[in-house]
Amino acid sequence: ILSADADAIDLTGATVVDVDMSGVRIASLRMRDAGVRRVRISGGRIGTLDLSEALISELDLRDVRIDYLNLGAAKITDLEISGCSIRTIDMPQAELSRVRFTATSSDEVDPRGMRAKDVDLRGLDAVAYLDAHSLRGATLTSFQVQQLAPALAAGIGIQLKD
Repeated sequence: ILSADADAIDLTGATVVDVDMSGVRIASLRMRDAGVRRVRISGGRIGTLDLSEALISELDLRDVRIDYLNLGAAKITDLEISGCSIRTIDMPQAELSRVRFTATSSDEVDPRGMRAKDVDLRGLDAVAYLDAHSLRGATLTSFQVQQLAPALAAGIGIQLKD
């Protein structure tokens, strides 16, 4: 069990197993290209959480405020994000399996090139998705699909004019 107040923690390439971080305040937490298994981060605030190219299994983010979450090219199985406020979520080229968002908000989500299997976005209140086409394999509410309608229409060549 860890608690930390830090400017930067760099765990690039590390193996992180059976860790519980509670109430952390970290400007930059880098776990790029790391092996992450059975990790929970609850409460607190993280400026940048960089999990790009990481191999992740059983990650739980609860009630954390994150400015920038980078999941680019990560391979993720069993991710739960609950009660979080995340300004930007980047997921380009990520492989996601069994991922669920509940009571989480985000200003911007970049799913370009994301591959999803059993990904539940119904609990993610996102202001904007940068690439609606990359949401293939994700579960959305009908309201979320209505919000994405202009981006989906433009992607298949339909012009919207009022």
